[in-house]
Formats: sequence, C-alpha cells, structure tokens
Amino acid sequence: MESIKVVVIFGTRPEAIKMAPLVKELEKNPQIQCVVCVTAQHRELLDQVLELFNIVPQYDLNIMKSKQSLTGITCSVLEGLEEIFESEKPDIVLVHGDTTTTFAASLAAFYRKIPVGHVEAGLRTHNKFFPYPEEINRKLTGALADLHFAPTTTSKENLLREGVDESSIFVTGNTVIDAMKYTIKEKYIFENNELNAINYKNKKVIIVTAHRRENWGSGIENICNALKIVVCENKDVEVLYLVHPNPVVKDMVSSILKGVDRIHLLSPIDTGEIHNLMKKCYLVMTDSGGIQEEAPHLGKPVLVLRDVTERVEAQHAGTVKLVGTDVGEIVSNANKLLRNSEAYNHMSRSINPYGDGNASAKIVDSLLKYFKIY
Repeated sequence: MESIKVVVIFGTRPEAIKMAPLVKELEKNPQIQCVVCVTAQHRELLDQVLELFNIVPQYDLNIMKSKQSLTGITCSVLEGLEEIFESEKPDIVLVHGDTTTTFAASLAAFYRKIPVGHVEAGLRTHNKFFPYPEEINRKLTGALADLHFAPTTTSKENLLREGVDESSIFVTGNTVIDAMKYTIKEKYIFENNELNAINYKNKKVIIVTAHRRENWGSGIENICNALKIVVCENKDVEVLYLVHPNPVVKDMVSSILKGVDRIHLLSPIDTGEIHNLMKKCYLVMTDSGGIQEEAPHLGKPVLVLRDVTERVEAQHAGTVKLVGTDVGEIVSNANKLLRNSEAYNHMSRSINPYGDGNASAKIVDSLLKYFKIY
C-alpha cells in the first residue's frame, strides 16, 4: 500500500485530550489521510479541546442529549457511524480508552469488518463495575481490536494474560504526555479571573475533581465533607473544586460546599487551563483516570478518590495513592502531604511511568509498519 485512510473517533473531553496530539501526528504524514469523527457524547467539554488544538472534525454525530443513557449513547453511535463507514471505507479505525463511544465505535467497525486500533489499551482493574461502565468498555474494545497501543508494559501484560497476540501489541507511552507539550505555557494567564486571583505562592492549592458514577451519592458526600475538614484544619489551604455539570454531582456538591471559606466551586475548565493550573497547584485529589497520568508529569502528588485504579503503574511508582471515599482516610492522607515535607517530596519526585511525550509518533510508526508502508 502507498497510503492509508485512518478514521479517528472520540466523543468526550478525556478522549479528545489524548487523541488530539495523535491527530496532529497523523495529519503531518503524507502517506496517511486522517478523517476525524466526533460523537459529541460530551458537547461543550469536547468543543473546548477541539478549539484548543485547532481540530475541525469532518464528521460530528452530535448525539448528546439531556439525561442520556448508556443504551442511548451506544445506539446513537452505532447508527451514526454506519453511514460514515460506508462512505469513507477506512483502512483502520482508531478509538481511545474506555468510553461508551469507544466501545460502540469499535463494534460498528467490526460489523463492517474494518480493523480497529485501540489507543491506551490494556488498562484493567479486574472488577467490571469499577469504574463503571469503563472497565467493561475497554475489555470489550480489546476483544474487538486488531492493534493494541498499550501505554505501559503492565498494560501489555494484562493483554497477554487475556490471550492477545503479542505481535499486535505496541508499548507506546501515553498520548496525554504528548498533549502537555502543546498546552503548558510559561507565565500563563487564566481565562477565569478567579484562578488568576489565587495566591499560588503562599497558599497550598488543592485541585479536586470527582464525578464518577460509582461515587454518586455517599461517595461525593464523603468527599465534600472531607474537604470541609481539610480547609478547617489547614489555614494555608485553598481548594479549587472543578464541578462536573451533571446535576447528580453539581447539586450535591453545591448543597454541602457552597459558601465554605477557601473552597471555590468552579465550572469545568478547558484542557489548557487545567494543565497550567496543575502546574501551579500543590496537590490533586481526583477520581479521574487521566489526571493520574497528567499531574505526576508535573511533579504533583495525587490522592485517588476511588477504591481501585487501572493506573497501577502510578501506584507502584509512588506518584499516586488510593484513598477511597472514606472521610477519615481522605483527611489523614491530605494532612500528611500538607504537613510532612518528606512524604510530599517522596510522591512529587517519583518518576512518572507514562512515557516521554512521543507516544503519538510511535503509534503512527506502528500503523505504517502494520500496513507495510515504508
């Protein structure tokens, strides 16, 4: 073959952040025709990333609806991609990670007998309900994929244990590290003036994100109550809680934390904003997956507000620590990092296991070799 057509599909902000540098790398290669399709499983949050990286999709399914269900997302993606695949006839479809868009797009490609490349393949918690539905999404995508771009050797080993042919697995690092080469700026000025007003030099700023389905209800409630205690016991702390717009999360967070001194409830910010905010902060507390990879790259310790994590490499490296959603555990671990410089330095200076920022180039090189384009 002299050239290939690659359709890249994503639908949420986390996917977009990690696929954007890969899109840029694909577009640079004259032997690759890159076609971008977004499902807009998330709308506004996705658009922020597209604008930041100057990516204009050729296709936009625009499936997001109020109170959308997992079944509805799956059906909309399957139906929307059928016509696109018939028109484009791609040589391969690339998907990312563990969203419902990822699984449904892989299934749609399988139905058309189109090869699937899975970026960020092989992450596992080995519990199908944690995180939900992401663990099953990535396992099902792995079963459908022809090429597996694993971020680490641990991810590769997970795939090998599941019977995946070793010749189809490529260890590349994680593309999110690539993305940070585009987003981190010296002397960055935030679009949100409330962020510019924070005293990052004299305050210990904690960034918080928590919105996972398995934390809805008592999990989010516990996290919020723990934050109240942390700021009460540490007068030099400011908390910046980036509150997910889902009413299930937003309403509970607001009911507990609105008006609490030194806790700022903020709307989600775009990728450039959050990467530069992480660079300035002291500590991150999150139930997100991607932040467990991003913050350690900037030397920021991460307390993971979940009982299990698929980013076990970060645990082993010492850059993140699982604390769950127990109030006492959150408070004691936060206080330790806020008050014990040795404990803080141990986490902040550990080596990030997610690569050197060249994952996208390695993926492109693997595609060219797979299709025997030299």
